[in-house]
Amino acid sequence: MAHYAKLGANNKVIAVHVVADKDCQNADGIEDEEVGRQFLERIHSWPLWKKTSYNTAGNKHNSGDDSKAFRGNYAGIGMIYDEDNDIFINKKPYASWVLNTAEARWQSPVGDAPELTEEEMTTHKYDWDEANGSWNKVAI
Repeated sequence: MAHYAKLGANNKVIAVHVVADKDCQNADGIEDEEVGRQFLERIHSWPLWKKTSYNTAGNKHNSGDDSKAFRGNYAGIGMIYDEDNDIFINKKPYASWVLNTAEARWQSPVGDAPELTEEEMTTHKYDWDEANGSWNKVAI
């Protein structure tokens, strides 16, 4: 089975469809993204489709073999297909955040939030303060 993201305006993912292997294979029996895209275009009358990998998140493959990672993340509704980097990403959460293409995710300009202790995990979390460009620990 192959998964394809249906793209709308501004490359926003508006649906994800599963396609049978036989509907993605070329004349030689080899899986071919374009064959799957044409199949979906024929049955849905929609031209914008990109293959996505159910097994990829954060540019890592769940098998442990990251050479199999495909397009950064499994596409979900509301995500964006970044054509320049050929990856699926979430919407940019804050104006100051930058795209970490190696991990296919947005990152604050000061890095990830500090770690909470095991005790703090049930009572606190970190929120991003865009105005001050910093992480703030807040009670849950």
